[in-house]
Amino acid sequence: MNPIQTLTEHGVSIWLDTLSRELVDDGGLAQLMSEMAVSGATSNPTIFAKAICGSDRYDAQLRAAIRDGTDDPRELFLTLALEDVRRAAALMQPLYEATRGHHGFVSFECTPDVADDAHATVAQALDLWKRLSLPNVMIKVPATGAGIDAIEQLTAQGVNVNVTLLFAVERYEQAIEAYLRGLERRLRAGRSLAGISSVASFFVSRVDARADARLPADSPLRGQLAIANARVAFGRFHKRFAGPRWRLLVRHGASPQRPLWASTATKDATYADTLYLEQLALPGTILTIPEPTLRAFADHGDPTRTSPFDRQASERVLAAAAAVDLPAITAELERDGVAAFSASYEALLGCIEQRAHAVRADSGVARMKVLS
Repeated sequence: MNPIQTLTEHGVSIWLDTLSRELVDDGGLAQLMSEMAVSGATSNPTIFAKAICGSDRYDAQLRAAIRDGTDDPRELFLTLALEDVRRAAALMQPLYEATRGHHGFVSFECTPDVADDAHATVAQALDLWKRLSLPNVMIKVPATGAGIDAIEQLTAQGVNVNVTLLFAVERYEQAIEAYLRGLERRLRAGRSLAGISSVASFFVSRVDARADARLPADSPLRGQLAIANARVAFGRFHKRFAGPRWRLLVRHGASPQRPLWASTATKDATYADTLYLEQLALPGTILTIPEPTLRAFADHGDPTRTSPFDRQASERVLAAAAAVDLPAITAELERDGVAAFSASYEALLGCIEQRAHAVRADSGVARMKVLS
């Protein structure tokens, strides 16, 4: 059994941490689904900035949108990006149906300019959900304070939510509670819970990158805190999705909000490139993996290195690193994550505006030639 097969046999789902028109249209995504057991895909403003600004695949659709009267760069972005999501979701829909909604999801993120506004997040997420109108898409909502409020409201309205930018276990608890409260609100309203899916995207390598900088070079805790943090979160997942409260929701068709490990490529070149995949191959979870890291794992990964789940051992690791001040680090990472996505989003809008300007200029030249 190869390493990828071992992962899936252990009940781990593999999602690709990228999306582009080229990947979908040229068969790359289909090949990864077939050869690497990829069963989902995610996107964010940084991913789309690279995809759209680095390719001419979007030019024809951009010209058509401008001819149809779309001028706002934000709307032009949504027009282009949502088409990628639709195509990827259509490719994965047979898998979604064959697995009764367990696999086959594609995620699209709310724009970062609404990250601190619950009302605006809900309004945009509902609009995106309506425009995509596919059962196997998820709307990504960052786990800011405002995002937590939005998650409850969106779940109550039947929207599949991918909770993103999770770093702290305490914030993760809030995301779980928001999901449960949303399901309960929906149940009280007499609406079905069947078919509603959610994941909680817990970021990993960014935690180590920030924590390692505060540890001595010879500290045995280097490269350990992110894994321990994620494993403590895994323990909370098992605790919260059990007991009478959860069993009542299950009887009405609810599915658990699965943990998803994001930011799984190592940022320290001295660490094994498969470190986080091997240590977080926990049953019932999702690994979101960049393509180079996925191929590295297929080549030389060893999922048998995953140590048995031991919540107390993970908590001891975090306790030993108390001086690092992990709560402060995770709070910084949440703010920095939103800021980084905002910067990517602004750069993306600037790129689209430049291309739109060039399209309009070319159209003007073409009209002048016709008139002459």
